[in-house]
Amino acid sequence: MNPIELFNFTQNSDLSHWKIANDTVMGGKSLSTLTINEKGHGVFRGTVSLENNGGFASVRFSLKPLNIENYSLVKIVLKGDGKRYQFRIKDTSNDYWSYVNYFKTSKTWETIEIPLESLYPNFRGRRLSVPNFDKQEIASFGFLIGNKKAESFQLEIDTISLE
Repeated sequence: MNPIELFNFTQNSDLSHWKIANDTVMGGKSLSTLTINEKGHGVFRGTVSLENNGGFASVRFSLKPLNIENYSLVKIVLKGDGKRYQFRIKDTSNDYWSYVNYFKTSKTWETIEIPLESLYPNFRGRRLSVPNFDKQEIASFGFLIGNKKAESFQLEIDTISLE
């Protein structure tokens, strides 16, 4: 099976399907943005605040449901800041939960590999009693930072694909 490119950041990337979702939806004060830098990479950056019971910043990409039944691995080429992030996926926009897995970044370019079956159901920081990801489609994917501390962050992203 040929890899499926979910998103390849370039100078000309259309970011209109990417949406920021921070703790401000619950009264928090965290701030984040997604931009394209001079090298054509996506840059998810901001500040996580614990004020008003906040503590997370996230960005997600929504797409028409995409059949992924022959794929088992997410590959992300990125350069982090040494912090821990969450990769998130949804098989339908109707579910209130996401399937998640954490990854730690180094301060160099690297390829993060996340087996789809390792993504577990999570809602507001709590693991749910639902099986790990075993779906045939995805409807959105994205990143979240929420390490239970106030901190600034920056995640530079090149490509996100399925294999």
